[in-house]
Amino acid sequence: MNDMEPYSMYTDMGIEKRVVDYCQQMEQSLQERFQKIDRRAEYNQLKVLHAMQKNKLSEAHLYPSTGYGYNDIGRDTLEQIYADVFHTEDALVRPHITCGTHALHIALAGNLRPGDEILSPVGKPYDTLDEVIGIRSSAGSLAEYGVTYRQVDLLPDGSFDWEGIRNAIHEKTRLVEIQRSKGYATRPTLSVAQIGELVAFIKSIRSDIICMVDNCYGEFVEELEPTDVGADMAVGSLIKNPGGGLAPIGGYIVGTKECVARAAYRLTAPGLGKELGAGLGVTASFIQGLFLAPTVTAAALKGAILAANLYESLGYRTIPNAVEERYDIIQAIEFGTPELLIAFCEGIQAAAPVDSYVTPTPWAMPGYDSDVIMAAGAFVSGASIELSADGPVKPPYAVYFQGGLTYPHAKFGIMKTLQCMVDKGVQL
Repeated sequence: MNDMEPYSMYTDMGIEKRVVDYCQQMEQSLQERFQKIDRRAEYNQLKVLHAMQKNKLSEAHLYPSTGYGYNDIGRDTLEQIYADVFHTEDALVRPHITCGTHALHIALAGNLRPGDEILSPVGKPYDTLDEVIGIRSSAGSLAEYGVTYRQVDLLPDGSFDWEGIRNAIHEKTRLVEIQRSKGYATRPTLSVAQIGELVAFIKSIRSDIICMVDNCYGEFVEELEPTDVGADMAVGSLIKNPGGGLAPIGGYIVGTKECVARAAYRLTAPGLGKELGAGLGVTASFIQGLFLAPTVTAAALKGAILAANLYESLGYRTIPNAVEERYDIIQAIEFGTPELLIAFCEGIQAAAPVDSYVTPTPWAMPGYDSDVIMAAGAFVSGASIELSADGPVKPPYAVYFQGGLTYPHAKFGIMKTLQCMVDKGVQL
């Protein structure tokens, strides 16, 4: 293979040479950062491998179960592996958890009772939790069951409002919900160290408050997880980082034995808990996906850093910016106009292995308060560890880009978005 062959492939796939050159030059400047990401992935890979070996993972654990799922040794071993990876007492890892929002609802509803209050010390949570909590009215919300909610916004510089948090905690405060990633906001993502500092502060006021972290998009980005720094629970989706692109569905809750047990009773039924729930043939994908997750997450991180550097060099605001440390796989880019937001998503869709011929359009998705555009030509529908981009079509018209099972695919997707921008008149 000669050095010019990639150029011919890129041009055959609709990317001009000047766009390829621009991206290649930017990539060359990032090699030192990419090496650092690879070293972190190596550590996390060994952490996962150690947990699998410690629990004597065997071929028998990969077999499916049906019916009630009593004595499903694969499911039970998988959950012990998760508990060991996250250094927790217990874990709930199930295909019956349909998405990250469902996992969060199970964790919240299982551990809250009428009269309890949720506190978010990092501002409003992700949009799909609005109706779960009752910020927006919905049948079956926690508010309907007598659970109240209050929040303390971050300060303008993105730091915690320590005094505001202290004043918000009172006798009814039962659970603190800490969203690690930015969601559809342009605030900074929280580092594990920041989460640890926040948890320690809350526990110093009331040690009995449950500290739950929405860990979506953050797994394996750092060497530590929130449960390593005092969080009672961490919750996430398997079609994001920890599923490694192989999990077809599912979510996880890791934490103290009591917190996980209460969540399990909510998922199944009181008295049944973790004892029921057949694997239905997906346990092998869950286990193999977890094994691949550290390197898949590293590929997505490299893509996010390349996107930030490219688009910041073109004058757009990027969150995180081109040089900041990364604490999740999401890259936000503010375009200021709906046309460029849509063009970016069109580029990601055109780069997909599945449904590349489809043109994404904004629509009124359930759980959101504005039209949303989503580009996700994925092997697993909606999997945001695969190359994807989305955003609400409202000011500041920010796109949220994430994923990439391999770095070469993430790189190609970014090139494709830049080509769409050039076609719209953006100058390199």
